[in-house]
Amino acid sequence: MSVKIRMARHGTKKKPFYRIVVADSEAPRNGAFLEIVGTFDPRAKTNQVVLKTDRILHWIGKGAQPSQTVGQLIKKNKVA
Repeated sequence: MSVKIRMARHGTKKKPFYRIVVADSEAPRNGAFLEIVGTFDPRAKTNQVVLKTDRILHWIGKGAQPSQTVGQLIKKNKVA
């Protein structure tokens, strides 16, 4: 089982809101996940990313691989 840190899309049509989740790499985008480790709101003007840094570092330490987009958000917010 390969574990990924990726985004799950929520919200309505043309009003996206994303949860940053830890999930099995074979699970569907909005399917089962292990834990919610943050949120991302691309429509918000300020403070659009909320991350649980301790949990993200915990999962990366266990071998979870962040997706490209989540990796950029982590780097931008100086988590790892």
